[in-house]
Order: sequence, then C-alpha cells, then structure tokens
Amino acid sequence: MGGLHQLLQERGAIFAGQGDGRTPRHFGDPRGEYRTATESCGVVHRADRRLLRVHGRAPRQMLHGILTNRIPEPPGRAGRGEAVYGAMLTPKGRMVTDLTTLWLGAGEREGLGLDVATSGHAAVLGHFTRFLPPRFARVDDLGGRTGLLTLVGPGAERVVRAAFATAPAAGYGLLDGGPADGGLLVARGQEEVPSWNVWAPVGDVADVWRRLETRGAAPVGWAVWETLRIEAGLPAFGVDMDETTIPVEAGLVDRAFDHDKGCYTGQEVIVRIRHRGRVNWHLRALRFGDAAPAAGEQLFEAEGTRVRGRVTSVAQSPRFGQAIGLGYVRREVEPPGVLRLGSGSGPEVGVEQC
Repeated sequence: MGGLHQLLQERGAIFAGQGDGRTPRHFGDPRGEYRTATESCGVVHRADRRLLRVHGRAPRQMLHGILTNRIPEPPGRAGRGEAVYGAMLTPKGRMVTDLTTLWLGAGEREGLGLDVATSGHAAVLGHFTRFLPPRFARVDDLGGRTGLLTLVGPGAERVVRAAFATAPAAGYGLLDGGPADGGLLVARGQEEVPSWNVWAPVGDVADVWRRLETRGAAPVGWAVWETLRIEAGLPAFGVDMDETTIPVEAGLVDRAFDHDKGCYTGQEVIVRIRHRGRVNWHLRALRFGDAAPAAGEQLFEAEGTRVRGRVTSVAQSPRFGQAIGLGYVRREVEPPGVLRLGSGSGPEVGVEQC
C-alpha cells in the first residue's frame, strides 16, 4: 500500500498510535475531522478489517456449520447482494471473531468473502484449519491484496453514488467483477453510523481515495472513526471483544445469530444461555464526565471494594460533551446506574444501555 501511504503523508497524516504505522490517527485537525464526519463526508483508511476468501467445491455448505448466522445467496449477474453479520465461535461458545459474510463475485465460483477483524484473522485461519475440510473448501487471506476505505457522514451517500454510480441502501454492489476479478466491492456500512465501505485491490486504493476526494470527501483519521463507533455503542473485536467473550455478553445475539438455522460450532452454549441461563457481564455505555480513564481500568460500587466492571474503549465525545466509553458491567448493575472509577471513592461513572 505504498502509493496510499505516500498520498496520506501528502495530506498531512499523523500515524501515531496505530500498530502498523500505516493508519492515520488524524490529519492535524481532529475537531475539524469530526465535523466533517458528522456534517458532510469523510474518508477513512481502515486497517482494522481484513478480507478472506472461502472457495472450493462447497464453501457455502461448509461455512453453514461454522458461522452463527445464515449464508446469503450469491448476487447473480446484477452484482447486488446481501451482506450478513455474524460470528465464529469456539466449541465452548466464545468468540473467534465477528464477521460479515458476502460473495466476492456473481456466482459460487468466485467464492464467499468474510470481512473479519484484523486482530482476529490469525485465529480465524487456525479455526479453519481445524473445522474447514480442504476437500470441500479452502481459505485465502486477501489482506495483502485488498484495502478498505470507509465513507462516513450525511454526505457519504452522495459521494459514493457520484464516484461509483451506486450506493446500496443495504447489502453491497460488485463493480467490474468485484474483488475476485480485480474490481471493487461497495457495501453499506454500519446503520448506527452513516457509512459505506469500499474494498479495492491494494494497488488501486490510492486512486480510489483520489476519486472520492474529487467527489467531495475529505480525509478523516482513525481516531474520529473510533469516536463515532463508541458514541454509537458498537463493540469492536480486539478492543471490546476477544477470545474470552461470549457474544451474549457483547449484546450480539439479536444481530449476529440465526436461531432457526441448523447446527453450528458453539451453538449448544448459546442455546443454553438463551433459554435457561444468563451471563454475569454485559457490555454497557459509560459516561466519565471530566475523568480521563484508560482502557482496562476497573469500576467499583460507591465505597465498595469488589470489582463491578472494567473499561474497554474510551473517547472524548463532542456529541456528549464528555469522555465516554464502553465496558463490561456486572449484571446486578442495572442501567441507568452509577459506578466509581478506579476505587469505591473514585470519580462517578454513568452506566447506560448501549
């Protein structure tokens, strides 16, 4: 992605704080970038997601028993398909990753695409080694061949339509054959944050960025995207969810599961919790006021000594006018509630439903 990295440098990118040193945290004006992302249209380079391709004799049938949600139908010649959000679990019902399933071409020959968390992709590949029979399906890591740009803001739909002559209200559209044939995949992003995702061959990402700029998009850093995500109460794998998380704890059961499909790995645990049990921790929205906590800090009841929660994400929110975050809180603490940061005598933390 050398061409894109050079382009981002030319736009004034500050790369501090990102693990690979290639994702801009901001472009010198975080407040202005937030206004862009909430009032017009910003374009964000995303390195937190990675595209995998599952193909072979029977990829759909093989994934059916591995993923928590249903497998969509191929898009056909029209190139317009449905994207389905789901998860991959261990036999004990804990997360391998969350993911979005879509097709990379018009038919089954091109294979299914899995949009997975970059932080979890190695575990996904290891999981497939155990549970994906190579006679029927194989997996290719497209992380070095594709890149992701996200358009965000109330003007994003207009920019996407001007750049690609399509802006799917839901699902995705394949352009020039899609990623399997060196083309693009344009997908509707998070409903809670008005956005569209553009997957492109790695050598074309810089040109796609320029095309989006000429249609009205402005550079926005990763920090703003994180702020918008946290404001919307959306957990991210590798940040708010990991290999110890049961998806019920993260509030994913209504979004990421098809409860009428056949068996999948980890299903027994989820069904048992759903019908006869409960989990001890729940993801909650946190309001810190003037406090500036770090991820990992613990939450306590007033004057108490027992840990009642922990912080996973933090951002300074222009929308709420304070520091906010996400974290896990004991089920006994019903929102809206109040906990204390760091100790039983620490600053108050508001606990709300995500």
